[in-house]
Amino acid sequence: MNISTVAELRARLLLNSLPGIGPQRFLQLLALYGDAGTAIRAPVAGWRALNLPEAANLARKDQALQAAAERALRWQEKDGCHVLLHDDPDYPALLSETTGAPPVLFVQGDVQLLQRPQLAIIGSRHASPAGEQLAFEFAKTMAASGCCITSGLALGIDSAAHRGALAGHGPTLAVVGTGLLRTYPASNRQLQAQIVANGGALVSELPLDTGPHASHFPRRNRIISGLSLGVLVVEAGVGSGSLITARYAAEQGRDVFAIPGSVHYPGSKGCHQLIREGAFLVETVQDILEQWQHWQQLPPDTVEAADTHERHPVTDLLRSQPLNTEDLAMQLNVEISELLTELTNLEIDGRIRQHGGQWFFLA
Repeated sequence: MNISTVAELRARLLLNSLPGIGPQRFLQLLALYGDAGTAIRAPVAGWRALNLPEAANLARKDQALQAAAERALRWQEKDGCHVLLHDDPDYPALLSETTGAPPVLFVQGDVQLLQRPQLAIIGSRHASPAGEQLAFEFAKTMAASGCCITSGLALGIDSAAHRGALAGHGPTLAVVGTGLLRTYPASNRQLQAQIVANGGALVSELPLDTGPHASHFPRRNRIISGLSLGVLVVEAGVGSGSLITARYAAEQGRDVFAIPGSVHYPGSKGCHQLIREGAFLVETVQDILEQWQHWQQLPPDTVEAADTHERHPVTDLLRSQPLNTEDLAMQLNVEISELLTELTNLEIDGRIRQHGGQWFFLA
């Protein structure tokens, strides 16, 4: 890398860290001045035309921001650490076509994954055990077929999707709402390390030391959908951030898939709303593959296996919707004391699980 290239990269890293400069203004400054280095040295009057006089002063005088740009330069010299600029040939092609594509991406891990066919699997942070199991199984099967599984490293459905991809010995990509030197939630630090160690990648548009903030996660969602061929929503409430991602996906021309659930379960309402708005209703991986016939088909032994357990009255009821113990006893017309023994045995067998006072069927 020659000196002029290093200087321009440093300048773009500095621009990317300035408050008030999103993707649109970043590109406006480059168009106005030709390159980031010239933009930073330009008179404040030019920045004032874009309503950015304070950012211009910070770019020149804020030593902490300048030091952060230097740290990012050193970081990207490490193995597996990459800074992608919007005009780099390695910048993901699908994302580059979207409105508001990040002008700078930080990537840790296999940068080539960003060019691979991706399915985003997303959903509630407070998912039911059945929802997490579905996300895990869908991710495992799709990853085993060679599809990269993309999600946001949040608790609940996101984490289950990443773990499913790892279990399927396939690639997974985590788009995070912090800088790559921070982990949120902290409890996912081990999962984050596993993703990189197993050939996956972490992605962020935020400067490396950036901590979590509520405004970062909706912005992060447009990258999740923009990188992917389609988005699968497993469980989501009506006000869920997953619906924001799904709407980004629809605006970007991506496929939107949603798994239906019980009308009595709040975590199904967001998925039902998406289906009413035109999302593909999904029950199996094959439902996704039928929409992606241009993409490779699953080998026969990776499609979901049928449930080989014997039928049971409890699981027959729970397949259609989660129920509490009292409702189960009433519908089965048995005493609760007798039912509890059956519930315990089924839970030990891994066929059902209790969450939030309700019992869920595990596929």
